[in-house]
Amino acid sequence: MPLDLGAFRLTDPPPGFVDDPYPFYAALRERAPVHEMAPGMLLLTRYADVAALYRDPRASSDKRREFAPKFGDSPLFEHHTTSLVFNDPPLHTRVRRLMMGALSQRAIARMEAGVVALVDGLLDRLETLDAPDLIDDFASRIPVEVIGNLLDVPHAERAPLRDWSLAILSALEPAPGTDVLARGNAAVEAFKHSLEAQVEARRRTPGDPEVDVLTRLIEGEHGGERLTPLELLHNCIFLLNAGHETTTNLIGNGMQALFTHRDQLDRIVAEPALLGSAVEELLRYESPLQLNNRMLVAPTTIGDKEWPAGTFVTLGVGAANRDPAQFAEPDRLDIARKPNLHVAFGHGAHACAGMNVARLEARIAIGRLVARFPGIEPAGAPERDPRVRFRGFRRLPVRVKARGS
Repeated sequence: MPLDLGAFRLTDPPPGFVDDPYPFYAALRERAPVHEMAPGMLLLTRYADVAALYRDPRASSDKRREFAPKFGDSPLFEHHTTSLVFNDPPLHTRVRRLMMGALSQRAIARMEAGVVALVDGLLDRLETLDAPDLIDDFASRIPVEVIGNLLDVPHAERAPLRDWSLAILSALEPAPGTDVLARGNAAVEAFKHSLEAQVEARRRTPGDPEVDVLTRLIEGEHGGERLTPLELLHNCIFLLNAGHETTTNLIGNGMQALFTHRDQLDRIVAEPALLGSAVEELLRYESPLQLNNRMLVAPTTIGDKEWPAGTFVTLGVGAANRDPAQFAEPDRLDIARKPNLHVAFGHGAHACAGMNVARLEARIAIGRLVARFPGIEPAGAPERDPRVRFRGFRRLPVRVKARGS
């Protein structure tokens, strides 16, 4: 693909990039795998470089320096510099330990029956709709309900959660407009206000910490650490945001990939035991999070050059997951692919805290969807979300047909 490397910027991507970034990533990986988009700003597209930087302690997740000029003194700055994902130890270690305690394997196993019931109810409704949209009517509803249940948010108060999440995360794009920033700041404030009432109610009447994540986060570890009031609010917001973006896009991207690789969809229907590996392959093939960021806090060699402290590095997650040096025939969808050491959930100490919740939701959602409607097919052109950091769809119209009908 002809690509003017000197002009390539994520803040102003070339035509066609949003629809299909992978040819652009391939060209960069071949000709400029460590691409300096601007002075002191790199984009990495090789798997080895991305995986190595995820593990490197000289690559900081602390975003205060990066976000200060972008967000100013604002609710977005407060949120994105307080939540788990954009911090280094010791704050990251303390918050992650509490979060992982609340999202233990035992806690996730207890969620399964509830997720099955939720998905089956959505499938019942999907079958009654004249023009179902797989995003609005199915994929986006699952994480809102699952995380809402984990935090025990009253059902009557869940309606705005998805829009708040989209507004907050859209501000993380490389070049958000003033309207995007305004919506994001308003969403943080509204979200905090809603959660403050929930936290106060839970302090008065705690739930069962074995099933109620909010109570678990409020109470902290027995005799150990607790979150501050502000950390508690922002990490509850983070839980919903991360869960919504990953799961919605994983289901939507995954089903669109299966529609365009019908043999793989039919194989899942015929071999449901492959659902686990299918979810991993869908994560690799169309990663919901395409880009991540780090800042070097000490001189670090990347590629064949040492880069100074203060260098901003964008990790091309979607590019790394299509690197032929790591994955044989990377542009081929293979639901039985093994091994499949993708970096869709990050790597090392910063691997996504909710990744096993997302896997559970996707496995149940996709598995029960294609089992119930093996003839499911597109019913019109999908509408892609134009963001470059997060890859997904705004609309995915479908026709559903139950088995035997």
